[in-house]
Amino acid sequence: MAAITGSGRGKWGSSLGFVLAAAGGAIGLGNIWGFPYTAAQSGGAAFVALYLICVLLIGLPVMFAELSIGRASESSPVTAFRKLAPRSLWWLVGAQGVLSGFAILAFYSVVAGWAVGYLVKAIMGEFTQGLSLDAAEGTFRQLIESPGLVTLWTAVFFVAGILIVQGGVHRGIERTCKILMPLFFVLLIGLACRAMTLSGAGKGVSFLFNVDFSKIWEHPKVILNALSQAFFSMSLGMGAMLTYGSYLSKKENLPWAGVSIGLADTAIAVLAGLMIFPAFFAMGGTTETLAASQEEALVFVVLPTIFDQLPAGQLFSIAFYVLLVIAALTSSISLLEVITAFFVDELGWKRKRAVWLFGGASFLLAVPCALNLKITPNLSFMSLLILIFFKYALLIGGFFICLFVGWAWKPRAAIAEMTREGQKFPGLPVWGFLIRYICPLVIAIIIINQLWTAFSGS
Repeated sequence: MAAITGSGRGKWGSSLGFVLAAAGGAIGLGNIWGFPYTAAQSGGAAFVALYLICVLLIGLPVMFAELSIGRASESSPVTAFRKLAPRSLWWLVGAQGVLSGFAILAFYSVVAGWAVGYLVKAIMGEFTQGLSLDAAEGTFRQLIESPGLVTLWTAVFFVAGILIVQGGVHRGIERTCKILMPLFFVLLIGLACRAMTLSGAGKGVSFLFNVDFSKIWEHPKVILNALSQAFFSMSLGMGAMLTYGSYLSKKENLPWAGVSIGLADTAIAVLAGLMIFPAFFAMGGTTETLAASQEEALVFVVLPTIFDQLPAGQLFSIAFYVLLVIAALTSSISLLEVITAFFVDELGWKRKRAVWLFGGASFLLAVPCALNLKITPNLSFMSLLILIFFKYALLIGGFFICLFVGWAWKPRAAIAEMTREGQKFPGLPVWGFLIRYICPLVIAIIIINQLWTAFSGS
């Protein structure tokens, strides 16, 4: 049975349970399609090398900061900042994280609904009939232009997430992730191994690992792309890691737990590349096709054209979309938990009431996305949410978390929290320097660059 604090909040039942749940929260669609797509757009191996550096120098330090805030306060994002910095406005950083999680869950679940729809198509054998790119694009367009069907699959996905979170931290989230995450790893490793054994797969492996730093000059945004992907793929800036950290026992080695999450997240992204690129190039794909594809096209248009060419192609397609749905589900429950924990902590609501009410409210926000509602001829409601909350709000949240830990709460307080039971972790003084100076500077550069790009049109 889960340990319970005085406030009735749950605790993780084990270190493994926490790592699997937190890794599941970090690992999502951004790893399975976002990482390969960004690598394809950014020169392949040069991007991967820079991405790994950014995870080490930016992603992990911010994750440590979120986990330490959560465990020190044993609270959801808003309450956490109120406890650690009373009589200040820092609680607004937590509120922004809760709002971001609420909005991101809405459009994220619609994409997950697409994945559910494609899983059904894979089971029915629709990708074993030799689809051309035009036909595959038509199939995708037919799905997203069927609002009733997309809304149905999105609703199914929402209900699954709500039922898991309703079960609580230990009985719901942890138990589910203990089942889904090992299954996820087995599927991904199996698919990656199968893809790499295909004739001609070496070109895909070379694309991912044969580093040519001259590609950085050909793709001048590769550094910023690597920074952004490292930040987004680890689910930072939205309060998810902070909330999960708040359920962590004081006896757990927090820095090593953070490293384990970061390693799992990075390994999944690289394995996703080893699954997609070798299969793609083995079937005659080119770097030009990759570079020209849209983000959603990689998994919903390009890959369906090669499933029928693979040995046991239907099985491969089913396993791939099962993988995609699991990745989306484990991430979505971390977002829903951020919202639920806020109302349980702040207003004393029962978990069941909070998760159904605000899970339902997020679904209502998802409906215009599922209906592909247009605000202007060139801007959909879903695109607007992605622009505001995914491209900017998370970065802004991460920036202020760095400022809070670096200058308000202070690195020494965070380090004391991370080593309170005598745990040793080399490099914590360096972490203090990174979180105080380097991380906020780099995140600010990303924000300024994205604003400049948006307003200049370049």
